Amino acid sequence: MTPTEEQEELRSAVRALLARHEGAAAWRPLTAQIGVAGLAVPEEYGGAGCGAREVHVVMAELGRALSPVPYLGSAVLTVQALLASGDRAACKELLPRLAEGRAVGALAWAERGSWDPAAVRTQAERQSDGAWVLTGSKEYVLDGAAAEVLLVAARTEAGVSLFEVAADGAGVLREAAVTMDQSRALARVVLDGARGRLLGAAGDGERVLRQVRDAACTALAAEQVGAAERCLELTVAHAKDRVQFGRSIGSFQAVKHRLADAYVLVESARSAALGAAFAADAGGPEAGRAAAVAKSVCSEAFSAVAAEMIQLHGGIGITWEHEAHRYFKRAHATGQLFGPPAEHRARLAAELELWG
Repeated sequence: MTPTEEQEELRSAVRALLARHEGAAAWRPLTAQIGVAGLAVPEEYGGAGCGAREVHVVMAELGRALSPVPYLGSAVLTVQALLASGDRAACKELLPRLAEGRAVGALAWAERGSWDPAAVRTQAERQSDGAWVLTGSKEYVLDGAAAEVLLVAARTEAGVSLFEVAADGAGVLREAAVTMDQSRALARVVLDGARGRLLGAAGDGERVLRQVRDAACTALAAEQVGAAERCLELTVAHAKDRVQFGRSIGSFQAVKHRLADAYVLVESARSAALGAAFAADAGGPEAGRAAAVAKSVCSEAFSAVAAEMIQLHGGIGITWEHEAHRYFKRAHATGQLFGPPAEHRARLAAELELWG
């Protein structure tokens, strides 16, 4: 699982750019100078035609910096949903804009706190003129308040289906959500008779969303590993510099043990996340299983390491001025995003027929 020379160059370029541009201001140079938005977009639609391993590299660096740029929601969820839909006309129309960063996409999917594709209850009804009208509400829509391209999962008579809805069209209300993790923008989208365009085949939405969920979990696992790695780096540096009883706290055996345990968690999570990225590029049934493993392992590892970061930083670790609390919030928020670890272990066990 050794990164290629090109992947290492990508990592260095993204890290250097994020060091120069803070916050949301990094999105334009990331797309214009490095082309991150189009990494996973096929060349025929204006992208670089790369795979999950390149996405892994970018997500890990964004996680290290706790960057708020809309990469996960737009370049992963929206792009993968369009590709999985098999709608070539929609891909030809929308993917070039997303790949160039000229537009940000959002996938409105979760309802009632669930990302289970079977839980979609938003309704789509076909009118006498052939148009589709959508009614319902969506939660936890990544970058949903500002996106120019809005995809919505809704239920038709044929089953769950995927639609494109005009983001600022009639019958669409988008509200930015107040979140614990202020470095990730989430929104609530309410549809009241909004007109939509069917993408792909009616009733094919559950398959599309399951595929997107695996891609999302694989990408998010990389972000969690990058953030956990940064937590460990900051904590080790603090342990070397902080002096108690005339010596650095890192020299105490108890602190060494805790840092060693955190290191094992980070490296185990790294293996799980990389394994999911390789499995995604290889395709096949193992991709979904590896994604479930990565989401579970990396969520719990990041939460544990972020908590250890606060503990070993002492009083300063709980202050607003120190960045430890930001990693702690991101850890717990990402642990729930796309479903908590227990949910993914349960679906993995069911797929492997381990119940009984």
